[in-house]
Amino acid sequence: MNRLVRRNLVTNVFGPKTRLKNFCSASAAKVSGSNGDHSYVQGEKPGSTDSFPQHDIAIVGGGMVGVALACSLASMPLTKQLSIAIIDSNPALKGGVSIKKDGPPDPRVSTVTPATISFFKDIDAWKYVEQQRHAYFDKMQVWDYTGLGYTKYHARDVNKEFLGCVVENKVLQSSLLSRVQCTDAQTTIYSSRLTSMNLSPSGSPTVAANVSSKTTMNEPGHLAKLELSDGSSLYAKLVVGADGSKSRVRELAGFKTTGWNYSQNAVICTVEHTQENFCAWQRFLPSGPIALLPIGDNYSNIVWTMNPKEATDRKVMDQDDFVKDVNSALDGGYGPSPQSSIFGSQSFFSWLKPDVTVSVDEGFEVPPKVVKLASERMVFPLSLNHAKNYASKRVVLIGDAAHTVHPLAGQGVNLGFGDAFSLSKVIAEGVALGTDIGEVGLMKKYEAERKPANIAMMAILDGFQKAYSVDFGPLNVLRAAAFHGANYISPLKKSIISYASGDQRLPLFSTRHKI
Repeated sequence: MNRLVRRNLVTNVFGPKTRLKNFCSASAAKVSGSNGDHSYVQGEKPGSTDSFPQHDIAIVGGGMVGVALACSLASMPLTKQLSIAIIDSNPALKGGVSIKKDGPPDPRVSTVTPATISFFKDIDAWKYVEQQRHAYFDKMQVWDYTGLGYTKYHARDVNKEFLGCVVENKVLQSSLLSRVQCTDAQTTIYSSRLTSMNLSPSGSPTVAANVSSKTTMNEPGHLAKLELSDGSSLYAKLVVGADGSKSRVRELAGFKTTGWNYSQNAVICTVEHTQENFCAWQRFLPSGPIALLPIGDNYSNIVWTMNPKEATDRKVMDQDDFVKDVNSALDGGYGPSPQSSIFGSQSFFSWLKPDVTVSVDEGFEVPPKVVKLASERMVFPLSLNHAKNYASKRVVLIGDAAHTVHPLAGQGVNLGFGDAFSLSKVIAEGVALGTDIGEVGLMKKYEAERKPANIAMMAILDGFQKAYSVDFGPLNVLRAAAFHGANYISPLKKSIISYASGDQRLPLFSTRHKI
């Protein structure tokens, strides 16, 4: 009854009530602000003075990783009372993400690892994913164009049910938003862009009664001021840059980066088969890898890396010709399919027995034939970029704002979700200790936890990219030996699967999500 009265009061003062498309009860309604630009998701309105609202945390970027952080904070007892702002001009955050279950999947998908799925389950968001289209896969086959080597991975090799799950990005984002709406979190969406940021504003405003940590919020210098493109401003104790590879937060805060362009583009699209695909496939070609990922029903997702000229040509070429090129890239084109090992197959590694994985006895398989292009073709340039620091006073970076990687293993978004979970735990620790959550010492704990894991994954992916950028006989043999070693050396194979699944050497999951 009290909640109903509170909601009616907010509606009468701040404008009409609207509803997002979600799976929770009527209590998850969203209330629009008086100027139509801010939306309040559950909970109370943020604290404010006569002119500027105030929040504990301002998340700049309402993509998957930014909303995952908001969802994680809203799900933990120590942080669910924090006032959170999400700043993003994407209208889908206010109007709801449009998902058509009957049509072809969107080409923008993510391959989420078992560790990421565990994170989603912990914050009670995975149940929303399962109500939409998604595709678990329990097998993965990797090979190259020389025909000299291949390796197969199976979930049963590590006593798991699946290796990962392919989900449309908009399904992940919608599921996280739905979960936030079903909490009592004080979450405000600002449909605008960040234009400037002052980390030491003079004359910090006083705080309204419903904002947490009132004592520190009243002291000058304990708030960052953010100015938005619509002319509005807000204050926050901590600013989180979750605004992607071209992060405005990173730029304004002066974080330096290192990295390089790969002189490669990725062509992504949805394709159709005559039957459902349950395996993830990846073939290394002279110009870059091509991946075929199941996405449910008879659809798969293509991620094909190539030079920019080839990408431009394939984006506009006739659809039938494109389908022929895809099938050629996956089977028969550029070189033979692996038939037998140049190392005498399994016998070469017989000295490693008796510990043999399930997949070692499975031979090479030809991927399912593509019969139709089912979506537009999209092209993205590829690069590696890494912020030298993730944290400073009042500012912290997560996701692509902190690091971008090559997409060949689909690890980018999983690293971002790992950042979100790690940062939410560190913030909870600060709240428990009564620490100012914007203090650099606290944020450096997050950086110390995530940076080594991210750098290690980036180095591995960059090494793969460079190893396959050269077509040289002796190097080809060495690559083939590596493939076969990964296929037949059981401890190595298990370690690769565990690492790629996010369950090994990732500190944030080390106590809860071990294989």
